[in-house]
Amino acid sequence: MEQSLLQTCYIETPLGHAKISGNENGIASVSILDSQEELSESIPEALLDCVIQLKEYFNTTRKNFDLKLHPEGTEFQKKVWKQLETIPFGKSISYLQLSKQLGDVKAIRAAARANGKNPLWIIIPCHRVIGSDGSLTGYAGGLHRKQWLLNHESEYKQQSLF
Repeated sequence: MEQSLLQTCYIETPLGHAKISGNENGIASVSILDSQEELSESIPEALLDCVIQLKEYFNTTRKNFDLKLHPEGTEFQKKVWKQLETIPFGKSISYLQLSKQLGDVKAIRAAARANGKNPLWIIIPCHRVIGSDGSLTGYAGGLHRKQWLLNHESEYKQQSLF
């Protein structure tokens, strides 16, 4: 069965312009760009739910995403990404904890590499994985964005207590 071509759109976020790609099979990638791509005037139907849910996330009205996902990756990468989806909003885990959850403490480097290859930034919350000592380590979008996302979720969580 032939996969249809990916559709793409660009939206504005507090972190910069985001590029979203996908088709009727699901969302394939979400990334924040360093360049200022021209924003999309219209959003393809296949990407509309993703755009809406990202805006809700940034407006602090959404904690979890409910989207059909279709990322490209190895079986191991997909296993890691599936595990990342279980990290609760506003929480973080270490790479060591991630490898333990995957059932192989020795797979810490492989899990970290798979985390870094996550094509669905924010949607699959790879930003919630930090160093064992609590330090921010590695984020394809830059550590400043990782810090922003963690702060955003922490502040939202605190606001919802009152």
